[in-house]
Amino acid sequence: MGGNLLANYGEAVAMILFGIGFSNLLLQKNLIKKIIGLNIMDTATYLFLAEKGYIAGRIAPIVVDNVTSVEAYINPVPSGLVLTGIVVSVSVTALMLSLTIRLYRKYHTLDMDEISTMLKKEDE
Repeated sequence: MGGNLLANYGEAVAMILFGIGFSNLLLQKNLIKKIIGLNIMDTATYLFLAEKGYIAGRIAPIVVDNVTSVEAYINPVPSGLVLTGIVVSVSVTALMLSLTIRLYRKYHTLDMDEISTMLKKEDE
């Protein structure tokens, strides 16, 4: 079992990072810290996909020197998914930060519990 974990250390690191980000997302009250937790989870997902798409001894799927054999290249799909995910992640992070700024301007706090309490008082 220990040998299998050492052979797949990249996937193990990705899972640990995902757990750190998820627990940060759930346990923190500060909105900025929650956004950081979500970004850690995103990064862990990209690391996992990159690890799964990598094949030792192969190169990026760019045809050089007329080598067209499939066995010479890694799978390009995980790389494409990672690239697309990074673009989406940056956009989502920008949206979350802009909404956080608006919440701070209205409620003068980044604490989710305090914002929730203020929202309940507004509804009454």
